[in-house]
Amino acid sequence: MINYNTILVVIDNDLSTQPALSRALELAAKTGAQITALYVAYDFSYEMTTMLSSNEREAMRNAVIKDRTQWVQDIVDSQESDIDVEVVVKWESRDFEAIIRTAMAHHADVIIKASQKADDLVSVIFTPTDWHLMRKAPMPVLMVKDHAWPPQGNILAAVNVGTEDQEHARLNDKLTEIARDYATLLTGTVHLVNAYPRAPISIAIEIPEFDTEAYHQSVHNHHMQEMTAHRKKFSIDPQCCHVEEGLPEQVVARKAHELDAELVVIGTVGRVGLSAAFIGNTAEHVIDTLHCDVLAVKPDGFESPIRLV
Repeated sequence: MINYNTILVVIDNDLSTQPALSRALELAAKTGAQITALYVAYDFSYEMTTMLSSNEREAMRNAVIKDRTQWVQDIVDSQESDIDVEVVVKWESRDFEAIIRTAMAHHADVIIKASQKADDLVSVIFTPTDWHLMRKAPMPVLMVKDHAWPPQGNILAAVNVGTEDQEHARLNDKLTEIARDYATLLTGTVHLVNAYPRAPISIAIEIPEFDTEAYHQSVHNHHMQEMTAHRKKFSIDPQCCHVEEGLPEQVVARKAHELDAELVVIGTVGRVGLSAAFIGNTAEHVIDTLHCDVLAVKPDGFESPIRLV
């Protein structure tokens, strides 16, 4: 079961509403978590005002922080919720570093931030700050749209059951457990999706005797067997398990659309240290194609490059 003690929610000055705060309050009401609402303020012109002394610049920064603190507090008060929300305003030029450091300092279990709608009002735009958070935050990052989570919704976990890599296998387990916990919390249904690639066309050209269809069937059967073994560990309905041929960014996005998923849970780093990062390729492409809420989850043992100062 989801055990959130502290939720860090990012307040966005560019949005007319604060869907991240609404989602944080919803989760806090269900989990009993405390909420820290963070606003990152910065104005480069204040740092470049040479006619002012350092004390005067500090006074100007403090005035902005005081004003923004009251602004955020007014937003919190307008929610008409009984849940206590701590308001924090940080003056820092790099938003994502302030967010991650504040989350670590407050021992946050999850960061919640709103994604921005594109011009077509369907797709979303992930800002550079969003990507930095999903790559570098040590805790899960929930990117939300401005919509409600209705009961009996679908929660989709993107897994890679065909892997022989033990780290990926452990991440599959973690993603499935989290998806199941969210489904329990929201009285929804867990779905698992796994994509597998086609054989390169060049193989059939270079090796005429290569049986492409037999190869495709063999790969499909392997992924189906692995999905069956995986779903049984978590008592997932076989009708809710989807193994499809294609690129992950296409398969996961298509299945999320078909299911009208409320949330997609995806792993954002496949390896740590000097090994290749999953976020640099597959996961990043998948996230960029989704039009619903996304929960980006790190594997156990991930260490953020951002440090508390």
